[in-house]
Amino acid sequence: MNPLPSHIPATMRAAVLRAPKDLVIEERRVPVPGPGQVLVRVEAVGICGSDVHYYEHGRIGDFVVRAPMVLGHEPSGTVVARGPGAGFHPVGGRVSLEPGIPCARCAQCRTGRYNLCPEVSFYATPPVDGALCEYVAVDEDFAHPVPDSLSADAAALLEPLSVGVSACRKARVSPGSRVLVTGAGPIGLIAAQTARAFGAAEVMVTDIAPHRLDLARELGASHTVDARTTRIAETGFEPDVLLECSGAPAAADEAIRAVGRAGQVVLIGMGGDTIPLPLAHVQNFEIEVTGTFRYANTWPTAVSLAASGEVALDRLVTHRHRLEDTERALTAGALDRTAIKSVVRPQEY
Repeated sequence: MNPLPSHIPATMRAAVLRAPKDLVIEERRVPVPGPGQVLVRVEAVGICGSDVHYYEHGRIGDFVVRAPMVLGHEPSGTVVARGPGAGFHPVGGRVSLEPGIPCARCAQCRTGRYNLCPEVSFYATPPVDGALCEYVAVDEDFAHPVPDSLSADAAALLEPLSVGVSACRKARVSPGSRVLVTGAGPIGLIAAQTARAFGAAEVMVTDIAPHRLDLARELGASHTVDARTTRIAETGFEPDVLLECSGAPAAADEAIRAVGRAGQVVLIGMGGDTIPLPLAHVQNFEIEVTGTFRYANTWPTAVSLAASGEVALDRLVTHRHRLEDTERALTAGALDRTAIKSVVRPQEY
């Protein structure tokens, strides 16, 4: 007997990674929402670099895919059922899902840094299944309401926007800040827009792809630099803040050297395990260098920035795919040099 309402099917399709470059569409049971959970019909899922890395290599650092796993951690959708005790979201409400559920008991959770919870259950991080499927059950506290003015794609991309919000908070971007963003991939383009929304007076974006730099200018960057031909030092731009989104050690080294006195450096991009640190410059200029890991308490701000139009998320989407075409979504960046962001729409056939 199906314990779900009669209009919800008992089974669904899911994009399951079995091994590197071995992804299949499987039929699975639709999850039943437990106490305090809601069942969400997934409308859109953004493809992240980590999804691509798992697809290509089957691992990221210590996280190894040892059993079949559903990919995807940037979902949005519609609430279609509620578990016992869940009452915050109405059935039919549109939501963006925060993909990490912390323990709520450890020292990090109790001080509000739940992104650092060592017991967090995070979508599409082995062994936890992600959201590239037709339905997911989630703790209602991590399903965030979104206005009808936001598309399903934009609601899904509130997850990477939360990365930008968290990074700009860490960097203390404020009115008048001069910000350097290295790397104009989806996160860099979002970080640049977020910095503008936080009041930055100037935002310079660097990359090696002209079409990405063109989009950065369209989205509000005051300056762009083609890193293939121009060094940051040659521009005369001295930022207060560096948002390092490239993950490239050489780019990070050059960019840190450009940061002015008492500046902030936030390392966002994940590339090599180590980067060179220009220690004399960091010490002599008293530069703060820090990492950032995911986000905490960012969704209300992200919703506001997207709904107001201060951050244009739909403009980043260059490829849209059905669930059956998930492999095409995962390989779009390698096959199409103009690709920025792919989105999978599980309800489309």
